[in-house]
Amino acid sequence: MMNDYQRIAKAVDFLSQHVEQQPTLADVAAQVHLSAFHFQRLFCQWAGVSPKRFLQILTTEKAKTLLSRQTSLMQTAEQLGLSSTSRLYDHFVTLEAVTPGEYKSGGQQLHIEYGIHPSLFGDLLIAQTPRGICNVAFIEGDEADLEIRDLHNRWPHAVITENPASTATVASMMAGLSRGQAPEHSIPLHVSGTNFQVAVWRALLNTGAGDTVSYSDIAGQINKPASVRAVANAIAANPVALLIPCHRVIRKSGALGGYRWGEPRKQVIRVYEHIAQHTETA
Repeated sequence: MMNDYQRIAKAVDFLSQHVEQQPTLADVAAQVHLSAFHFQRLFCQWAGVSPKRFLQILTTEKAKTLLSRQTSLMQTAEQLGLSSTSRLYDHFVTLEAVTPGEYKSGGQQLHIEYGIHPSLFGDLLIAQTPRGICNVAFIEGDEADLEIRDLHNRWPHAVITENPASTATVASMMAGLSRGQAPEHSIPLHVSGTNFQVAVWRALLNTGAGDTVSYSDIAGQINKPASVRAVANAIAANPVALLIPCHRVIRKSGALGGYRWGEPRKQVIRVYEHIAQHTETA
């Protein structure tokens, strides 16, 4: 049986795949095995807008990608007046990379604590060092074990312990950010990566809520215009979901592109950000 998140994710995926057909409320409700009445209520409760309004935003996004064939995605959004005015990530998320010595030592003498917390988009495994958040990943089923194993691989000499109480505050702040609420203080990130990866992740932090960029846009921002494939690999290796917003990157053709935690989830997050932004600027 599907839970509420899975129903919403499936509904959004169906809507995104059938924008041109402009499906009715009954069409979408049938996909998640609910009556139109119950689906409408669940969707409004989750998203804060009606399915019809959600489809309108999807339709606008589709128009933007169609128009992007002659102009960069970011420029098109700006010309249409659809680019976000919110720059929460510029102001409230700071990124600190490990030093070369720390990178080489693999986190020796470092203590990492992690916890699993629910979010609008699925359960999150959040891990942090004393200097900031080092890992945020969506998990389902037994994926927690895989993610913890990956954490050990990236920080092989660190002491890693489960302590959800220590990461609860971070989870709460992230929930507020996803709704467009500014946190009381900055959210520090403490990431482990190569210099190239860190440069890509920093560039992603300059992408505001509701904005869309292409892989080539990011390559240009870091002055490596010929490194689009390497940029894509660095984005795929992003260790901090949501806060380093790799979900805002799509292909230059306008296609959604891949996402480490699934394309349906990527679409859900992107459209939810647009809803929050439209509500903020309405």
